[in-house]
Amino acid sequence: MSTDGSTDKPRRRVISVAEKLAHLEAYDQAIQTQQGGAYLRANGLYSSQIAQWRKQSDAGMFDDKQPGQSVGKPTKEQAEIARLKRQLADRERDLETTQTALDIMGKAHARAT
Repeated sequence: MSTDGSTDKPRRRVISVAEKLAHLEAYDQAIQTQQGGAYLRANGLYSSQIAQWRKQSDAGMFDDKQPGQSVGKPTKEQAEIARLKRQLADRERDLETTQTALDIMGKAHARAT
């Protein structure tokens, strides 16, 4: 114990909602350049934290939160909304990839004829 009566035990870091959102955005940018792991290491974060924050954000749990206000766990409805949002984003990404492939195939076919 230190001389002022407090313990020398490390304190848990508290990350605000604004910081979490900033980390999510910065991590997404880092992933685009294959630097996601480096970003996590540089900021002392874990991928599980990013996954949890993304679920909370997708469920709308960060909306209208005041600094210092706790977020908690999503309700079943919020979790379902977040799951469906992620699924929609995956499908949109797949559709974009398919559309690009079709465009390439169409151009290749047009040159062949």
